Amino acid sequence: MKNINVEVAVIGGGTAGLASYRAAKEYTDSVLLIEGEQFGTTCARVGCMPSKLLIAAAESAHSAQHTAPFGVFVDGNVRIDGQKVMQRVRDERDRFVGFVVEAVDGINQADKLMGKATFVDKNTLIIGDHTKVTAERIVIATGSRPAYPGVWNELGDNLIINDDLFDWTDLPKSVAVFGPGVIGLELGQSLHRLGVEVLMFGMGGQVGPFTDPDVMAYAQKTFSDEFYLDADANVTEMIRKHGQVQITYIDKQGVEQVKLVEYVLAATGRRPNVDNLGLESVGLENDARGVPIADPFTMQTSVENIFIAGDASNQIPLLHEAADQGKIAGSNAGRFPDIRVGLRRTSIAAVFTDPQLAMVGLSRKQVMEKLGSCGCFETGTVSFEDQGRSRVMLKNKGLLHIYAEHGTGRLLGAEMIGPQAEHLAHLLAWAHQNRMTISQMLDMPFYHPVIEEGVRTALRDLNAKLKLGTAMINQCMECGPGC
Repeated sequence: MKNINVEVAVIGGGTAGLASYRAAKEYTDSVLLIEGEQFGTTCARVGCMPSKLLIAAAESAHSAQHTAPFGVFVDGNVRIDGQKVMQRVRDERDRFVGFVVEAVDGINQADKLMGKATFVDKNTLIIGDHTKVTAERIVIATGSRPAYPGVWNELGDNLIINDDLFDWTDLPKSVAVFGPGVIGLELGQSLHRLGVEVLMFGMGGQVGPFTDPDVMAYAQKTFSDEFYLDADANVTEMIRKHGQVQITYIDKQGVEQVKLVEYVLAATGRRPNVDNLGLESVGLENDARGVPIADPFTMQTSVENIFIAGDASNQIPLLHEAADQGKIAGSNAGRFPDIRVGLRRTSIAAVFTDPQLAMVGLSRKQVMEKLGSCGCFETGTVSFEDQGRSRVMLKNKGLLHIYAEHGTGRLLGAEMIGPQAEHLAHLLAWAHQNRMTISQMLDMPFYHPVIEEGVRTALRDLNAKLKLGTAMINQCMECGPGC
């Protein structure tokens, strides 16, 4: 068995691992990047980029089918070629992956090692059956994998995860989606708009990432109006039959239904890849899910020379967060024992459905935990149903809630469903990271007519409730109509 001695070993060649490797190299040349399967990011291969390609195709089809309200009529039927849709998804996906692989190829070959890593102790790793690595510091950046009930494996090839979907060569006729979260909503709505019959089932009433009950209820109704969505489903049986999956469930009217679908898409969450690393031999302090607990500002675990980053950390499973965590973990591993706090940005998350979903800063649940007992916060509200620019574009579905603290008037966070929520969320995130008050935000420029004027309406509502501004009025002369 080959022996390698390094200062820093990084386990995982995805977003967090690559960021950790680059950050550690700023402090030492002795860094080894270990990958068990294939280098590259979840985002490029099976996550955010291929899903956005499918969403783009779905938006194009939906727009072409809904021109009549503008007085524009398309002669003939809009035809969706499933093979060409999926061909573009795969081609562009491979192009994005190619950029990542090209970057990995540029890494010194001596700094890369292929094989599954297993801990022997806090400084020792066995890689496959061929290499023993002794490292002074180790970064765990092993990512995550889809999680679903093991009994579903009995569905065989009819059971898919998002990884499988992006290798399709054509669109199926029907899919049952389990899990109306980020992945389920994005893929489910896209497939529906591309002509696939979609049934979506959830548990406990949860829709999207929301914790605000009013915003979540709005989202549930909006998506339920477009395709079948039962956020608290009662599925009594799911079996393979005639090459398909037969699902028996009680519908929302209490009537038993039996449906055949070609595929079941498991979108019920992801599990950090830390359960097969031999971490029991290290003695790390874990959370209830068995994931090592780490300081969110240093990414250091309870064992001082071991750091964790990205999806493996079970903190915020988003690419930009993985990159930030990877940089923090790699920097601290590289300059150890000089541990420093890294930059943690305001939390921001977006779901690219139509309408889009977004969350910024503290969630409603976190605000309640922090200030709910004293009633020390207020909520500013705006509906996009009568917002001027939204109605012009016929994108007037949405609800925005913004939270702020009594006394200081400081922005705490926001949850929203609405048009171009990805852009509204960025404005709010920048304001939150700069610790702005609602009054200060209202001093910022707002053009007319733009969707952002809806944010101003919510801010005015919030400022009035905080007793820091004048009461809201129905018409505002400087706002223009429909603001």
